[in-house]
Amino acid sequence: MRRNKYTAHMAVVASAVGLSLAVWAASAVTQSEAEADAGSGRPAAGQSPAADAEGPAQAPPKKMPESIAHAAEAGGTAVNITIDDGPDPRWTPQMLDILKEHGVKAVFCMVGPEAKRHPDLVGKVVADGHRLCDHTISHDTTMDKKSVAYQKQQILDAKKMIEDAAGGAKVEYYRAPGGAFTPDSRRIAAEAGMRPLGWNVDTKDFELPGTAAIVNTVKNELSNGPTILFHDGGGDRAQTVAALRQVLPWLKEQGHTFSFPVRTAP
Repeated sequence: MRRNKYTAHMAVVASAVGLSLAVWAASAVTQSEAEADAGSGRPAAGQSPAADAEGPAQAPPKKMPESIAHAAEAGGTAVNITIDDGPDPRWTPQMLDILKEHGVKAVFCMVGPEAKRHPDLVGKVVADGHRLCDHTISHDTTMDKKSVAYQKQQILDAKKMIEDAAGGAKVEYYRAPGGAFTPDSRRIAAEAGMRPLGWNVDTKDFELPGTAAIVNTVKNELSNGPTILFHDGGGDRAQTVAALRQVLPWLKEQGHTFSFPVRTAP
């Protein structure tokens, strides 16, 4: 009887020890899994993936074609009005008023620091339904002679400045200053979701040739293609403002409609 009591007692002890070991082992496994999950960034078991997330992860921008766009999205007789080097507090509002008067949407290719300096104007451009374009930080027309790192900094830093000034609105195009594109700059822009943007009609309004000369350049060179280049920054743009007042109604009289440049193929 004493032996049986001893045996039974030892069985109970062994059972208790075994249970304790099992609980300890399960706890250790759970802790190891939690540590592994924490180190890997995976949610712990039973935890919602978004439990500790700051918010939904943003998808990377869709890569655009690297080729330089000239065509109009609407095709046919549609033309694209593009305006570079701003925003400028004197000239941009006047151009916005003219565009609104004629019901025309345009692309504004902005220099990063100017956008940062005038977020109210950037917001007005977006609010009026126009599209944004990256025109770099420094408007360096020799970018095609510079390093890839320099080109990347010029393009991506300007994009962020414009987006911040626009309250997060998308920058849809990239135009190289002076047309100084390179295969690298086109790739950098396309990977950031911006279509490289060229032009077909250079009004050369920055040379201040006179309002009549600017208007005549549009009339004489429109057969080159649909994308017309004006400027709202970089100097006195009184001639450009006056020319735009004449060009828009003339284009309508010729049967042209207005569009945005293509972002996808071609």
